[in-house]
Amino acid sequence: MPMGHTATAQAGSGGLTATEHRLANGLRVVLSEDHLTPVAAVCLWYDVGSRHEVKGRTGLAHLFEHLMFRGSNQVKGNGHFELVQGAGGSLNGTTSFERTNYYETMPTHQLELALWLEADRMGSLLAALDEESLENQRNVVKNERRQRYDNVPYGTAFERLTALSYPEGHPYHHTPIGSMADLDAATLEEARTFFRTYYAPNNAVLSVVGDIDPEQTLAWIEKYFGSIPLHDGKQPPRDGSLPEVMGGEVREEIREEVPARALMAAYRLPHDGTRECDAAEIALTVLGDGDSSRLHNRLVRRDRTAVAAGFGLLRLAGAPSLGWLDVKTSGGVEVAQVETAVDEELAKFAEEGPTPEEMERAQAKLEREWLDRLGTVAGRADELCRFAVLFGDPQLALTAVHRVLDVTAEEVKAAARAQLRPDNRAVLVYEPVESAEEAEDGAATDTDAHEGADK
Repeated sequence: MPMGHTATAQAGSGGLTATEHRLANGLRVVLSEDHLTPVAAVCLWYDVGSRHEVKGRTGLAHLFEHLMFRGSNQVKGNGHFELVQGAGGSLNGTTSFERTNYYETMPTHQLELALWLEADRMGSLLAALDEESLENQRNVVKNERRQRYDNVPYGTAFERLTALSYPEGHPYHHTPIGSMADLDAATLEEARTFFRTYYAPNNAVLSVVGDIDPEQTLAWIEKYFGSIPLHDGKQPPRDGSLPEVMGGEVREEIREEVPARALMAAYRLPHDGTRECDAAEIALTVLGDGDSSRLHNRLVRRDRTAVAAGFGLLRLAGAPSLGWLDVKTSGGVEVAQVETAVDEELAKFAEEGPTPEEMERAQAKLEREWLDRLGTVAGRADELCRFAVLFGDPQLALTAVHRVLDVTAEEVKAAARAQLRPDNRAVLVYEPVESAEEAEDGAATDTDAHEGADK
């Protein structure tokens, strides 16, 4: 039987509890009861993301996310989707730099089905993995790249800024989507090795949250997951540490068919899980989150030089986080004008810090967003897995918001002064160009005008 312990509600957890257990094969299990509605969420995080990939084989983690939905030993083809949705549930999976996760939200009486499905593909996917399924999902991922990155306005901005922010050879230099060439190069044997290495129970955390009977749930988990063998071949991810400040601005200009000029920038910020990262998030919230933010008020409302201005945080545990600036200009406004205004606002904030009203508003906003996450069984299951995988302790998920609320205005000002500065950013400038169609239309209009003048 699995070993485990029961946790009582921690101070500041709002009465939420979680119990932790570990199977003999290393699978870490976190359970959290919530009998408010008759549903249960199953969330499985594997400690593998794009940071575990090597040059020339990017995109494998994301490709495998797709392969996990294409059949296992006892569930063929699209059966995983069909069984979950036929039982009234919902499901999906995502890949990031630092993890790959899979999740289902089910009516309580269908919880056992979700657990069996996840165990079946963890334990037997290799039996169904062949050249046909690999090629099928390779094409799906390549189409996803075309639709979400290559063929949409500003679609490659994230990929470009990431590559500028983290140097060549750094584990975060490439994004999870991978390159077309690397996706084409992946072999079936490499895919099988990838699965054996990372899709093992001792490299995963399983959380189940909602209207559950913990004893029965744990018995099901032991029944379905307990016999899956562990794997000891995983290597730790490469070191992602970097200096706190880039030491100089990196800039790239892109000329593409985009609707408007744009200024985008990524600022290097502290690692997730630190007090400094929480302070930076409050700074970005005050500066660029919502219609009451400083950048929106300056650029959109007052100067009317932009149609949108936002500043958000990409939290990363294994490398410096990124502060993400995105400004779309209005009319014929030049990017240089907008950039000057942005730098003025950042310098002013670094000098003065947030007002008491801004601190209260930003912390209340972050608190509401966090409570919204914990208030759903799916959101809580995901956060329990996140804190277990990235920080070793799922219990931190229940009190994380209080660490944000404990940050002072002085710490926020210090974070802005230390890192929201021109020598600590990668910058993309988008300049629109005419499409071939527009150029032809313009030429046709000019011809018509000349013909009219000659008559």
